[in-house]
Amino acid sequence: MFGQEITSSRLRIKICGITNCDDAMAAQECGADAIGLNCFRGSKRYLDVERAAHWIGTLPSTLIKVAIVVNASFEEALATSELPFIDALQLHGDETPEFCAELAAAEVRFGKAIAVSGDMSLENAAAFSTDTIVLDSVPNGVFGGSGTTFPWEIARRFVQAQPPVRVILAGGLTPENVRAAIRKVRPFGIDVTTGVESRPAKKNHLKLKRFIDTALGA
Repeated sequence: MFGQEITSSRLRIKICGITNCDDAMAAQECGADAIGLNCFRGSKRYLDVERAAHWIGTLPSTLIKVAIVVNASFEEALATSELPFIDALQLHGDETPEFCAELAAAEVRFGKAIAVSGDMSLENAAAFSTDTIVLDSVPNGVFGGSGTTFPWEIARRFVQAQPPVRVILAGGLTPENVRAAIRKVRPFGIDVTTGVESRPAKKNHLKLKRFIDTALGA
């Protein structure tokens, strides 16, 4: 996941919008493979990762820590990637193929999120210099965490057409719909934010466990 070596075909699960150690540990204990830490100041789930280093650095090394960046400069993205407790970046804005190629040349591990409005949205997915693509809903004034789905058949066609790509399905997943989403799309992994929250920036641990148990059982 996000540039990590893959040794099995098991579904990968990322819990995004983590803002505190309690939620991060709950995600790990319930079976998540990765957490997302939102570095975008415009987000309800913004986290100053450098100020939070005291607890992020204590998390298990097996839990992948992904920093979410939105339209950051190359210098900002590179500096974030070089933090000792960050394993990879997720680019969730309007980053260009040229920007992504520059990151890849610097040997930064990253995935690129694409807002899916139709098959045409994914035409240039191969141009982003990464084999990890996050398929998310079209922003409605926000970058991720919208709580809305997009037509999963678009994602399924992309998965079938691009077998080498690690497709992470996001956008409106919940404990109630995740089984159907996985069976429809057959993604490499799934990503959830809003669907396991009590409120923005605070996870509901019962929902979190039900979501992960359902996903792994799908």
